[in-house]
Amino acid sequence: MLVVAVGQVHSGALTVGALIAYLLYVDMVFAPIQQLSQVFDGYQQAAVGFSRIKDLLRLRTTVPPATEPVPVPAAGFTGRIELRDVRFSYGAGSTLSGADVDAKTAGEAIAGVSFTITPGETVALVGQTGAGKSTIVKLIARYYDVTGGAVLVDGVDVRTYDLNDYHHRLGVVPQEAYLFSGTIADAIAYARPDASNEEIEAAARAVGAHEMISALPGGYQHEVGERGRSLSAGQRQLIALARAELADPDILLLDEATAALDLASEAAVNAATDSLAARRTTIVVAHRLTTAARADRIIVMDHGQVAEVGTHDELVELDGVYAGLWAAFVGHAEYAA
Repeated sequence: MLVVAVGQVHSGALTVGALIAYLLYVDMVFAPIQQLSQVFDGYQQAAVGFSRIKDLLRLRTTVPPATEPVPVPAAGFTGRIELRDVRFSYGAGSTLSGADVDAKTAGEAIAGVSFTITPGETVALVGQTGAGKSTIVKLIARYYDVTGGAVLVDGVDVRTYDLNDYHHRLGVVPQEAYLFSGTIADAIAYARPDASNEEIEAAARAVGAHEMISALPGGYQHEVGERGRSLSAGQRQLIALARAELADPDILLLDEATAALDLASEAAVNAATDSLAARRTTIVVAHRLTTAARADRIIVMDHGQVAEVGTHDELVELDGVYAGLWAAFVGHAEYAA
């Protein structure tokens, strides 16, 4: 078009102004065509997304709601937890994750586990990788249902509680705390979106996170990236503990909350954990045995079964599985030093 138009302008058959107007009209014709192609591309993406959402909504939950749910006590749980001959196997089609997933999951991950945790007690679960520690926590939290036996909280099978109400009385802090994008105040208030700024700050102070948050630009209004990219691992864990404190759970489940931290961050998180666990039943999956040694009682898991139960001093003196783990841990610590 430009080659022909230049020739016509040169011969005087077409003015420069008419050429410019013609080019603008051509652009006005093609712009809607380009927009139409973008709309079609967006429609294709939306259709694929809608199909995947339908597939997700069709999935059946692995923990079906109780037909006649037992209401959670209005005053909350006392925190007594009992496992009666608990057995559990991951299904062949399950999506497996966590430290307990190994070749053994083709059989029973938990094989006949029984123990009782009294209200307000702090119990550490220790053992080698694949021993069943994280699986025990998932069963208590009812992320899965047992395939044999029963998990009881305050004498009631957890499968009979209303699932949402039951989860509201639990505080779960995993090894990698997930933080959504937003402010730190939003991240802490995730457990209670209606919490006031004063309640959010009080929760942070209770676990020793207030000073760390105040040092950040903007304080509680500091913007956090997806998964907490702008924060260190220790800072993310302190925020996760503050979130659990704000929820005020009756039962606290800590799944290797200090495993990925350096010693300084671990000390800060341990202090926060002590404050958080002081008033409630707490189960700690301990990767570092210094964390386990501070618990009221230690349950040693081995190949999906309870191998030993006792305090740190009792188990070291027993010279069994835990004593071997402790010797290896102390030897590794001395070597690292």
